[in-house]
Amino acid sequence: MELDFAKGDGLIPAIIQDELTGKVLMLGYMNEESLAETEKSGKVTFFSRSKNRLWTKGETSGNFLHVKEIIPDCDKDTLLIKANPVGPACHTGADTCFNETNSDPLKFLNYLTQVIEDRKNSTPDKSYTSSLFAKGVNKVAQKVGEEAVEVVIEAMDNNNDLLKTESADLIFHLMVLLAHQGLSLADVVKILEDRHKK
Repeated sequence: MELDFAKGDGLIPAIIQDELTGKVLMLGYMNEESLAETEKSGKVTFFSRSKNRLWTKGETSGNFLHVKEIIPDCDKDTLLIKANPVGPACHTGADTCFNETNSDPLKFLNYLTQVIEDRKNSTPDKSYTSSLFAKGVNKVAQKVGEEAVEVVIEAMDNNNDLLKTESADLIFHLMVLLAHQGLSLADVVKILEDRHKK
């Protein structure tokens, strides 16, 4: 990618965002060498203005930022780096350098969506999810129906522990069914958002 390092005297800002939660974790600066090292190692590496050298985030703490995607802005003078953080991003021990909590109780669903997509084309004997895809839409839809019935039964029995367990099974199998049909939970959420706006 062609970037305008000249505008900032050899440095460009790099905004680091958690790939799963969407939270902004920190901001650092990169020169051409640190960007090349980031791309090569897969770990976010900045140019430290105070140390006047390359600095890989986590080199001392172990709290690395594993790169998932690097996106230049429209002017080619700023980067958005989507990453998976290992531990807190801030040197103070906070999740982010803006003292925000980097949590989203639903972020695991984003990860699970990726896992399900990976399993879609895997060998059936490698995982339960792959075997479901291999059995076809009828079997997957049947599993969704079975889990939905079990959710209803546990709700009517007022067994909240089993209700949570069966709800997890239902959501998982629904996600597999959606993936089988080329859809995802994001498509369903979009409909809910549209309905809410009306």
